[in-house]
Formats: sequence, C-alpha cells, structure tokens
Amino acid sequence: MTTKKKSAELPPFDYPQGYSLVAGVDEVGRGPLVGDVVTAAVILDPNNPIEGLNDSKKLSEKKRLALYPEIKEKALAWAVGRCSPTEIDELNILQATMVAMQRAVAGLQVQPDMVLIDGNRTPTLSMDAQAVVKGDLRVAEISAASIIAKVVRDQEMEELDQQHPQFGFAKHKGYPTKAHFEAIEQHGVIAEHRKSFKPVKRALGIED
Repeated sequence: MTTKKKSAELPPFDYPQGYSLVAGVDEVGRGPLVGDVVTAAVILDPNNPIEGLNDSKKLSEKKRLALYPEIKEKALAWAVGRCSPTEIDELNILQATMVAMQRAVAGLQVQPDMVLIDGNRTPTLSMDAQAVVKGDLRVAEISAASIIAKVVRDQEMEELDQQHPQFGFAKHKGYPTKAHFEAIEQHGVIAEHRKSFKPVKRALGIED
C-alpha cells in the first residue's frame, strides 16, 4: 500500500516590524495570449477579519465570487491596476506586470507604508516593498489581492467571450490551450491578442 507524500508546508511569514499599514499585491494574467495583465492591491482591516482567504488558484470559482464582495467591503482599501495588450507588447510581460502593480498601489485610497508583493520581484514604489515567494499562500493581504485580480480578469474574459464567442474565452480565459490555438488558426487574431507572444506572432506570420 502506498501513501501519498505530504507536500512540504510553506514557511510561516513574519511580517516586517514597524509598519502600520501593509498592502498586499498580486497579479493575474501573465500567461494568457489575450487581454490585460491585471493586478490588485489590498490593505486589510485587522479589526474586520475575513475567513477563508487563500491563493485564488486554490479556491473554487464559487468561493472566489463569495469572497470578492466581502474583501471589497471589509478592506481598508483596495484597487486594481492593469496593462493593456498594447503596453505588454511594447514593454514585455514582466515590465508590464511591474507597471500594473505600480498602478494598483497608486490607486489605493489609503497609502500603505509597506507593500508585500507575491513572487520574487518588486516594482519601484515610493514606499518600502518586499517580495514574498508563495505570498498568495502565506500572506492574507496578498491572498485577498489575488482573489480580486482573478475575479476581475475572469469577468473581463467572459465579456470578451460575449463579443467573440468563437474563441471560447469564458472557458480558457485566454490561456494557450489547444482550443485557443485552434480558434486562432480558424478565426485569426483579434485586437485584444498580445502580438508579441509567440503563438500569436506565428499566426500573424511575424518572424522573431
């Protein structure tokens, strides 16, 4: 009889000391071939806790949709930032993600004195910032930001699906799936596609 190996537990996160307002930032949509890269910044209220926060990818759509309005209602501040496909093509996806994060932080109605960013890179900000690997699993503020960004981007993909139902965006959310490749091959490329991404470039006959 074989037993499944338990996945290694993530190290607990020690919040930096001496900061009164901490924002969490996460992004959704670096991998898709279409649409904006969307980021969110959230400052939670320690006196108004939210149960069930987790990395948005670990939650069901139903749970994300339930938490989304609760986060917006209970957070001290939240904001969404984005970069368009045109900006992604001009900057590259990494730099566009950093800009989108800057925009999310700048959009907060309350200015934090520390920003915790999911991943291993931080954008240039006017306040202290720290990257947290697997932060969406370890830091409640980043988990909340991941849920906001995920719900916002998924809704935008559903709206794009209404405009271009032949692409199936509501199902694959713009990610490079077999169905998406087949739709591009059959129907071509739309304005919202990221022209610098290889599968789209190939479809357009653009050589590297």
